[in-house]
Amino acid sequence: MVRLLRPICLVVLSLMTAQTVLARQPNVILIYTDDQGTIDANCYGAEDLITPNIDALAERGVRFTQFYSAAPVCSPSRAAVLTGRYPQRAGLANNAGSGKGAEGMPASQVTVAEILKGAGYVTGHVGKWHLGYIPATMPNGQGFDYSFGHMGGCIDNYSHFFYWNGPNRHDLWRNGEEIWEDGKYFPDLMVREATGFIESNKDKPFFLYWPINTPHYPLQGTDKWRTRYADLPEPRKQYAAFVSTTDEKIGQLLATLERLGLHEDTIVIFQSDHGHSTEERTFGGGGSAGPYRGAKFSLFEGGIRVPAIVSFPGVVPQNEQRDQFAVSVDWLPTIAELCSVTLPDRKIDGASLVNVIKSHDAKSTHDVFHWQSGRGLGRKPQWAVRCAEWKLIGNPNDTSNKAPITKDDSLFLVNLNSDPSEMRNIGSEHPAIVKRLSNLHEGWRLEVEQQ
Repeated sequence: MVRLLRPICLVVLSLMTAQTVLARQPNVILIYTDDQGTIDANCYGAEDLITPNIDALAERGVRFTQFYSAAPVCSPSRAAVLTGRYPQRAGLANNAGSGKGAEGMPASQVTVAEILKGAGYVTGHVGKWHLGYIPATMPNGQGFDYSFGHMGGCIDNYSHFFYWNGPNRHDLWRNGEEIWEDGKYFPDLMVREATGFIESNKDKPFFLYWPINTPHYPLQGTDKWRTRYADLPEPRKQYAAFVSTTDEKIGQLLATLERLGLHEDTIVIFQSDHGHSTEERTFGGGGSAGPYRGAKFSLFEGGIRVPAIVSFPGVVPQNEQRDQFAVSVDWLPTIAELCSVTLPDRKIDGASLVNVIKSHDAKSTHDVFHWQSGRGLGRKPQWAVRCAEWKLIGNPNDTSNKAPITKDDSLFLVNLNSDPSEMRNIGSEHPAIVKRLSNLHEGWRLEVEQQ
């Protein structure tokens, strides 16, 4: 009897193993670059940049042409992508502090890491955080099993000290403990840590959030790329070197998926957090929004329209373009649907992009979307609302300095179909539309502030 049971048990065990393999949920890697301009990849039209790995990702998946960040600055954009909520509803409408003790995004928020962890995923964060600097709001308190990176807004890539005004502060952490990697290039450290996370968890579903701190200043590309771009004008050449360095590191991580045979089981999402910087720390520019007005800190298109790509072999079409309007808050419900994971019982502002990804004829995920950014110039918050082709900006700020903002431009209306460059305010010609969009935004503001 024992002899008969043993082969039967082996067959049953074999079938259970096969079912487990077939039923395995896909891995997810969310690559989130920092201050990368609207068109700053070759596949987005940048003719002077070398980005073969981002381009290859687009060839293997779907590339969006009207994809938006939910905020034109770092922390709110990250809060939105991790929670699927407007930054205001996520409790972080402004940048979080970059020093120890900064509370950041409330721990009560539910992140995509927490959702996937509850469904059996191993979750990892590698790179920039900038969502809180106390234990409850650092990555391990927000659903991540493993974390490596810096908690503030930016660091020198060799010393890992906070790159801003004094006092100088070292900022490199693993699972909530400060560590030191003196003189080691942070982009290389990110690849090392992300690769290690994938290798350690290759036999189970994992979620890797990789918020790369590049090409955010300081512009510290490698010598290989500095040499390659030596003939470009400043500051484009410094910025270009860092973009291609970023692309190279992305390629190194994606090669890990190929080496481990995980590329067909992995959803890869790529997005910039918002538009390029024109700050003094980045030599006043370097990035490009192409035909669009605005840059980082601006709600003109160049501040919020970003490159975005998704790849998932066998599920997502290959080498296709989607022109529908979509926003970063949509990634969380999209991931949940692709991974067959239940969303939390709370308000989510995003909507799944699965139908859009599969068909260029699918309806956009949003009829109306809102932005509101900080206290603004003269303590007047900058805000915007988009409804179909109409976009109204309140208290606009043009960080690209493409044209002056006059006293008559406090409400700036454009039709994006006829004027995607947003160079002409047509509010005086359409007062009824200005009023309707203003009322929509005021109603939205009151609703999210009650959360």
